[in-house]
Amino acid sequence: MTTTDTTVDGRRQRRDRNREAVVEALLALYREGNLTPSADEIAERAGISARSLFRYFDDVDGLVRTAVARQQEHLEPLYALSATRGQPLDERIAAFVADRVRLLEAMGSVGEVARSARARQPVIAAEVGRIRAVLRSQVVDLFADALDAVSERERPAVAATIDVATSWEAHHLLRTDQGLSRAAASRAMATALRRLLAPGAVA
Repeated sequence: MTTTDTTVDGRRQRRDRNREAVVEALLALYREGNLTPSADEIAERAGISARSLFRYFDDVDGLVRTAVARQQEHLEPLYALSATRGQPLDERIAAFVADRVRLLEAMGSVGEVARSARARQPVIAAEVGRIRAVLRSQVVDLFADALDAVSERERPAVAATIDVATSWEAHHLLRTDQGLSRAAASRAMATALRRLLAPGAVA
């Protein structure tokens, strides 16, 4: 390797490190509740100058897209469910709620940013749609037997309501608008599932 090659490689590595630092800085600010950080705030957290920030991204939207994608990489292990279809319904609901709430809490403020940005960024809108489809399919698959017991006429509405009741949006409202603790929000989700899936068993 020539001196020129070494220099170019060093610059590339430094650029990659700085780009990574910018993405992680933005995610850290989101997680702290700063959903609209300035370029100066992002640059300061990343340890670079504000002037150099957009050497690594074409614009703010490009940075947000990359940060949301990175968040999804962090969250990927949390999508797995410990609940199984062979469990009794009450046990299945309890295990599912614990799994789902853990994921939704980890999404946190980045979930809010993604939903805000999707109106102007088709890539983020598509990713939010993909995630919603994954979460919906998990619910329908896990509780397929209970849904089969619902009348054919009511089944689509019950499935749709369960999807909404276990969504990031519903959990976000319970935690922020209703002011519930994580434990209370989890109980609310579990109660909704029991009433929808086994209404005759709920007093």
